[in-house]
Amino acid sequence: MIMNRRDFLKVSAGTSGSLMLSLSLPGCSGVQTGFQPDTGEWKPDAWLELTRDDEIFFTLARVEMGQGTYTGLTTLIAEELEVAPEAITPKFAPAAPEYRNPLYKLQLTGGSTSVATSWEPLRVAGASARQMLVMAAARVWRVEAADCSVHDGHVVHPNGIDSMRFGELVELASNEVIRGDVRLKPRSEWKYIGMRGGRLDAEAKSTGTAEYGIDIELPGMLYAVVTRAPRFGGRARSFNAEEVRVMPGVVDVIEIERGVAVVADKYWRARKAQAKLSVEWDFSEALALSTTEVFETYRKAADEDPGESERSEGDFDEAVKSAPTVLEAEYAQPYLAHATLEPMNATAWYREDSLEIWAPTQAPDLGQIAAARATDLSPDDVTINTTFLGGGFGRRLTQDFIEEAAAVSYRTGKPVKVIWSREEDTRHDLYRPAMLHRMRASLSGGELTGWHHQVVGPQILDWYVRNAAPAQYPWAPKFMYDSLGSMGLMLEGVATPKDMSAIEGAVDYPYAVSNIEIRHTHTDPGVPITWWRSVGFSHNGFAVETFMDELAHEAGEDPYQFRRRLLASEPRHLEVLDRAARLADWDQPVPKGRGRGIALFRSFGTFVAQVVEAGIEDGAIRVHRVSAAVDCGQVVNPRIVEDQIEGGILFGLTAALYGEITLQDGEVQQSNFHDYRLMRHFERPDVTVDIVDSEAAPTGVGEPGVPPVIPALGNALFALTGERQRSLPLKARG
Repeated sequence: MIMNRRDFLKVSAGTSGSLMLSLSLPGCSGVQTGFQPDTGEWKPDAWLELTRDDEIFFTLARVEMGQGTYTGLTTLIAEELEVAPEAITPKFAPAAPEYRNPLYKLQLTGGSTSVATSWEPLRVAGASARQMLVMAAARVWRVEAADCSVHDGHVVHPNGIDSMRFGELVELASNEVIRGDVRLKPRSEWKYIGMRGGRLDAEAKSTGTAEYGIDIELPGMLYAVVTRAPRFGGRARSFNAEEVRVMPGVVDVIEIERGVAVVADKYWRARKAQAKLSVEWDFSEALALSTTEVFETYRKAADEDPGESERSEGDFDEAVKSAPTVLEAEYAQPYLAHATLEPMNATAWYREDSLEIWAPTQAPDLGQIAAARATDLSPDDVTINTTFLGGGFGRRLTQDFIEEAAAVSYRTGKPVKVIWSREEDTRHDLYRPAMLHRMRASLSGGELTGWHHQVVGPQILDWYVRNAAPAQYPWAPKFMYDSLGSMGLMLEGVATPKDMSAIEGAVDYPYAVSNIEIRHTHTDPGVPITWWRSVGFSHNGFAVETFMDELAHEAGEDPYQFRRRLLASEPRHLEVLDRAARLADWDQPVPKGRGRGIALFRSFGTFVAQVVEAGIEDGAIRVHRVSAAVDCGQVVNPRIVEDQIEGGILFGLTAALYGEITLQDGEVQQSNFHDYRLMRHFERPDVTVDIVDSEAAPTGVGEPGVPPVIPALGNALFALTGERQRSLPLKARG
């Protein structure tokens, strides 16, 4: 197609509205594209839209909960499109198959996978748009496309003077066809990737204009609060509905699957009425156990069942027989809540044959399943509008809050916002599982000759598959949902992915040893669980790296040098270990009254080593300094990497110092930040993050800062006090 400038201007001026350039990417074949004559628009596809008004929209398929996807993924598009990231407007994706995470086959944000799974597809999207725009301009100018360039939203003529805006070219560009592979910019030409750019969501969050789920307001909206059974598995037997209904502003009192909802015209009226609600509970199928009984169950299971072998090399039993020294240890970690600063909430509006949801969810497609369960609708009838998330940490991967909002709106026929209180959020969370670890190792002449790790506890998929399996088959009728979940568990590791939540990080043991045995004893006491920031890596990291410190002490060797010697064939592990030790001045004496501990862990493909310097002051543990080295492959934005590693460190320290959910007669004992503490600002240590300059494929950064800091702190306390702590949270002793 050859077009002179006069014809080009006729075409550009002859359509109404905005014109959009639509790109189809691999895995998005379900998106229909085509020019819309009635509107003058190209139907947007999964990722990128360019309009005649020079607007650039990027559909963000991963949610933003503080981890930086809003900025990082937009940067990938911007780099290849040759515009500043600030020139692109991100918008959150609806629930649709095109936006599924390719690793999980579900539309979820988790596992620190956002950049890793988007690295190539989004760059291809931006590069394809750039190439199509250049081809269109070259036809207008009758020049070679290879001689044109792109700069700041313009295609520039080979003469370096003339140019055309993207908006002038979108309709013509949409007719171009790229044959062969699109050219991605080499690293040497990058302007934005690898640079310390600002966050695109910073202004909106600083000015209060960013819309979180809890901010949603709709015409005629009602508010609902839910009273849930104090023991998991309890059901409402009776309640004083009529007495509560006559209170000011109360619209209805409704029993739903998980409890009793009070619906009112204002939130605080709903809360006031809730205080008058009296529910008689049926606890015939409810939990009645205590935390002590949970660990008694674990120990009994470990004694009776050695578990499934997850990794076996050499002959551990023979190594033990021939070793002069065998060390054994048991480590225990409690249930942990998520404590997101924005409590669980969702807004739902049921209208006869459809339901619209506004929610801070990490998994919109699972939200569709949850809403469909609570109504007479199919998932296709449910629209999910994802908002900013005030913290996620895996909690918002489970959609109970959406299910509650859908159920109440379905019963009232009105738009309803359900908000959990902090107490409800703490006592009805789905927790990071409590876990038990039994470790054995053999030493001969100071050399590690055998390693045995028995992980004892539940698997998260057992709890998550309820909605995850139907989300993979949204066409299935609802009566099949539970069957799909059961089938998913039966075929785990065969037709469905293996659940690694209990053993991740344990099976990846990197140290050189000839005889390894790693087993998982699966036992589940029935306490609801879900994903938590760094999941299994968090509890396995504590067990593995604390035990490694114990082995170094037994061998009479410096814990840094002991690890270093066993990592001779692991260059990326070794690199971060050495960097962290240098940052922390490991070879220099530690200040009086302090101890120094080191730990190393690889999670989500990212290598992190940390050195913690801590002391005990006024009867409390005080963390003074954390030195961290990280290798996460190619870095998109170093500032965000630093923020995320530091955030993970503070999250992990909070768990190490204060994190503990306890049960008594089946009831959670903690309720708010006074008894489930977060680290305060004045307690924050000095944190230094050193990032390895790497050209390897990018890996995750949202979670890998958590696992090493917990054992590093425990190891520092041992160095200070000489007392080893094998259970969490850590205590000020010695």
